[in-house]
Amino acid sequence: MLCATCAFAIGILWGRVLWNPASWWVGADIALISIAFLFLVRHRLYLALALALVALIFLGVLDAQLEGIGALAIANDNRFALLTDGREAQIAGHVVREGMPRHDAAGRTRQTVDIETEQIGAGNEDYEMHFGLRLNIYSGATSEDSEATDSPAHVAGQQLNYGQRLRFTCKLRQPRNFLNPGAFDYRQFLSAQNIVALGSVRDDRLEILSGFSGSRFGRWRSQLRQSLLRHIQTLWPQRDAALISAMLIGDRGGVDQATTLDYQRTGAYHILVVAGLKVGIFAFTLLWIFRRLRLPDGLATLLTIAFITAYALISESGAPVVRATAMLAIYLATRWLYRERSAMNAIGVAALGMLLWDPRSLFDASFQLTFLSMLAIAGIALPLLERSSIPRQRALRNFDSLDYDLSLPPRLAQFRLDLRMIALRLARFIGPTLSKVLLLLGWRGALAVFDVIVLSAVLQIALALPMAFYFHRAIALGIPANSVVVPLHSLLLPVAASAVAVSYLSLAPAQMMAGAAALLLHATNHVVETLAHWQVWDFSVGDMRVPTPRLIISLLTASAFVFALWAVRRNWRLAAISLAALAALACTLLLPVHPAIHAGTLEITAIDVGQGDSILLVSPQGRTLLIDAGGELGASDDSRFDMGEDVVSPYLWSRGIGHLDAVALTHAHADHIGGMRSVISNFHPRELWVGPLPVSHAVLTMLEAAEQQNVAVVRRAAGEELAFGGVAVHFLAPARTANVVNGKASNDDSLVMKVSYGTTSALLEGDAEKKIERQLVPQDVAADLLKVAHHGSATSSMPELLDAIHPRYAVISVGFRSPFQHPRPEVLERLQHAKILTYRTDTLGATSFFLDGKKVTAQTAADR
Repeated sequence: MLCATCAFAIGILWGRVLWNPASWWVGADIALISIAFLFLVRHRLYLALALALVALIFLGVLDAQLEGIGALAIANDNRFALLTDGREAQIAGHVVREGMPRHDAAGRTRQTVDIETEQIGAGNEDYEMHFGLRLNIYSGATSEDSEATDSPAHVAGQQLNYGQRLRFTCKLRQPRNFLNPGAFDYRQFLSAQNIVALGSVRDDRLEILSGFSGSRFGRWRSQLRQSLLRHIQTLWPQRDAALISAMLIGDRGGVDQATTLDYQRTGAYHILVVAGLKVGIFAFTLLWIFRRLRLPDGLATLLTIAFITAYALISESGAPVVRATAMLAIYLATRWLYRERSAMNAIGVAALGMLLWDPRSLFDASFQLTFLSMLAIAGIALPLLERSSIPRQRALRNFDSLDYDLSLPPRLAQFRLDLRMIALRLARFIGPTLSKVLLLLGWRGALAVFDVIVLSAVLQIALALPMAFYFHRAIALGIPANSVVVPLHSLLLPVAASAVAVSYLSLAPAQMMAGAAALLLHATNHVVETLAHWQVWDFSVGDMRVPTPRLIISLLTASAFVFALWAVRRNWRLAAISLAALAALACTLLLPVHPAIHAGTLEITAIDVGQGDSILLVSPQGRTLLIDAGGELGASDDSRFDMGEDVVSPYLWSRGIGHLDAVALTHAHADHIGGMRSVISNFHPRELWVGPLPVSHAVLTMLEAAEQQNVAVVRRAAGEELAFGGVAVHFLAPARTANVVNGKASNDDSLVMKVSYGTTSALLEGDAEKKIERQLVPQDVAADLLKVAHHGSATSSMPELLDAIHPRYAVISVGFRSPFQHPRPEVLERLQHAKILTYRTDTLGATSFFLDGKKVTAQTAADR
């Protein structure tokens, strides 16, 4: 079944690049299966199996193409395209996934809910359309700018529940990916959750309609989740309750960013999510309890499967926990049928079922991580333990029975005899009973620790490649962290769940159990925080980030993993060789990667960061400078989205860049500084170039990150010149005497610099406006390339300056359907009138310009 799953997955990959009518694939499958059956009848088993695998490949192609047709149906609907073109629409729908209201430091409230639309009105027409909409609801109404009402039909920071019907007006937009190499496929991520549109509305403009829409099960699930959250908040203080809610039922909304980052740094983030680990802990805890109750094995298995299925339906994690539950249920069923040695088969069946249900999950990182984890445990870790600790654990049973010795292999019988001799020696000092108890407990504890270390080590090595590829993290602390955290969590989870269950009957005993769970939680947090901030020679081990692995390393690592699956079941020598090779390849992910750069050429790349700026400069000698790091205007301090971590860093990692020589901040507006803290932490630059800075939370956060990473902060001003890797950098603004006015950042604070290589040059204006541009005109600003100021706003790009620069190329960094209507038509007309070839990041994505000292060439994301 594992081979069948691989064949089906190949078909899904093939279906992404090859299209034929569905009838073609159906006919081919029927023909292949018919021929395979004939071979089977004639006892040509291997030929029949080969044809069956090819038939599965074709079935995978068909499934992928049919799934793609369904996913594109709404997106290609002309009415849907009109409704998401930026106009306001009146929407009626009902809640299919509720969100908890969250309060930020300023007292504002936000919650995110998923809506299934029912009726949409635009202009003079109404449409009956059903699709998934993710709606961001925020507070902030004031008496001057709102139409607030005291009517109870309107929401004011209320909790919205499943099935509630709503009416509101907002601008719909389709999810859009950042057009950079290495960018996260956000659109596909939402599509897998049946979300095809996004919107935002203020809470006082949201009307609750009468009636209920949805299923009874959905309502029951919603009510149960909210009841569980209320009991959790009753039993634990706020911070502990947020972590317990995340660990038990997947509600991570209350977990702060600092805690999340600590768990990510140590490779223990899986503790904060509901996935395979939680399902496994609950399942084997229940099996242990049912065995103690002496229930029949079949009944215990069925009850366990029923419980973990209910748990999967209640939790918030969706597809990952469903996949883990399906895999574990199949494994438990096969175990009950005395097929424990078919664990790999069970994994194959579960994975094939998931891919048949949703072929898009093949490209989901959580599916791949779950599948690889199960393979690593069943295919590598368990065979290792079966040859090492498991036989010794069995040898510790019935310790006083000499008859039991006869049923064991000679080496295990000798092991028991040796332990009895040690127990006799200890009995002279502490008595026979205590010596036996201590000896057995010590050995069982040591073997349990050994099991945890082996499992953790195998998982960390096996998952090193996907962790580096998807999350760019080298979890150097994964083995020590998980060796302590996983056992603690295996105790914490049942105790916390029991406390919540008992709280429905009596609060006093539930609080005692909650206290024990809190001790385990605090111990877990202490281990995670200590390791996350552990430093070696002023370097934080938890901050190790790695570029995207090269194709050859990825292929070698995947091959070593497959070889280990085969070799570990053969003999110790092959097992040792395969695991050593896999560990060595995992360690190569820590080595520097040769960046993808054009040697001997000055590269200037405008990265697509939406409505913001981020420019990568690579000198002819390979030195790197990042100017600005993008950011979101109006983003709250507790926003889960970080432009530096989620957009800028993945682009740099996709280029093989793991270190920056310098970063520069043109000015301290959110769309330039928002991602700078993460960029500094991820790429450890030597210098940070700044102009005049206000005292703000964003600036203080950036400077704190610079101090932690030992980055020198250098003030730059007009008149300075420096050489940077073979490039001449001239600062043209601001003046040395310039200071921040009224304590707030201004566009005219912008660092303006001209970079030159040979006879080619580029002028990078930041967000400079007309006041600064007038000061630039008399200076030497002639350049081949212009980074258009302020995203193409009418406040910049004066005709006189364009005449003085006389560029051949221009690039505008701007957001898709900019809320400020950037770039302005009049600016585009000026650029066209000056015959300047203009590129835009909102339509072309990351755009690179290569200055070789004599000429300039351009390359867009689509050209790569």
